[in-house]
Amino acid sequence: MEQFEGSDFYNLDDLLTEEQRLIRDTVREFVDDQVVPCIEDCFMTDRFPLQIIPTLGELGLLGANLNGYDCAGLDNISYGLIMQELERGDSGVRSFVSVQGGLVMYPIHRYGSDEQKDKFLPQLASGKMIGCFGLTEPDHGSDPSGMITHAVEDGDEYVLNGNKMWITNGCISDVAVVWAKLDDRIRGFLVEKGSPGFTTTKQEKKFSLRASTTSELHFQDCRIPKANLLPGADGLAGPLTCLTQARYGIAWGVVGSAMACFDAAKKYSLSRIQFDRPIGGFQLVQAKLAEMLSEITKAQLLCLRLAQLKDSGKMTAQQVSLSKRNNVYWALEIARSARDLLGANGVTHEYPVGRHMLNLESVKTYEGTHDIHTLILGHEITGIPAYK
Repeated sequence: MEQFEGSDFYNLDDLLTEEQRLIRDTVREFVDDQVVPCIEDCFMTDRFPLQIIPTLGELGLLGANLNGYDCAGLDNISYGLIMQELERGDSGVRSFVSVQGGLVMYPIHRYGSDEQKDKFLPQLASGKMIGCFGLTEPDHGSDPSGMITHAVEDGDEYVLNGNKMWITNGCISDVAVVWAKLDDRIRGFLVEKGSPGFTTTKQEKKFSLRASTTSELHFQDCRIPKANLLPGADGLAGPLTCLTQARYGIAWGVVGSAMACFDAAKKYSLSRIQFDRPIGGFQLVQAKLAEMLSEITKAQLLCLRLAQLKDSGKMTAQQVSLSKRNNVYWALEIARSARDLLGANGVTHEYPVGRHMLNLESVKTYEGTHDIHTLILGHEITGIPAYK
């Protein structure tokens, strides 16, 4: 296997600390050693590589930017670089880690009781416990405020009814952070595996994110103790704040997919001989490569500045929308262009390009579609919410 070459046309490594570079290189080596060799088979057989979870925990990659409770407490540039390298391996691997950290550990860390934090966070950080995030429903995606899933109080328990769909990690999770209406207010609940009335179903027949476990969650008179209500989360702001954390990770992650496609396309263009010369010597091919490198570099600059804003406490959800929207769009365009450059070889599993291209179709859709992020920015620009 040829060694992966990272893209750094503007010498951004010079702006990283020694520790940040070491973290990036450690995760890059992990991806080369434990993800790349198995991920094509996982994609083809529709399964997540469960064997890597202990190492994810040992390396401190789960909830890496959270403090305390056995979490690594890294800065957000380091966290972003982790997401970048994991998605360079596969979007499904990055999804696992960003859901675990940004959508499960983060709400418990921010909104949970001390007892909930002590019980769940160390186990989730080690990978001994897996979590999922239940917000999207079969009929409510872009507008989560219309959710049907609801809870009612019954003695010392809550009773949940409803369904959640497109849930990463659902069937393999030990705990689900579930958002439901309680007295017409959106609240967060921790639903543990084995709770009466809680079942999961794996969603089959995907052509994208096949190395990720996607599930439906079903709650039929599901009973959970009152102690499993997230006390600090009250209203739609709770889940939306969690989504901001996940979208931040996506903005970095897709740069890894783009870099993987660019790396494959560049190497292919120098080795593929047509008309007695490498195809990399033709103007049309060079134009594709120049466009890829330009957009990767711009995406890297966006991510770096976004991380600085996040670490300083100045980052806004709208700034995250811009980065998620831009970087996913161009990562998918880069993947499509690389697939085109590879010709027929681009649709085989001999190269990672086709897999990244298919994965990015999902990444463009989840955690806010491209169009929804466009409207979020339009609202920010004009003050007029076009989605209402």
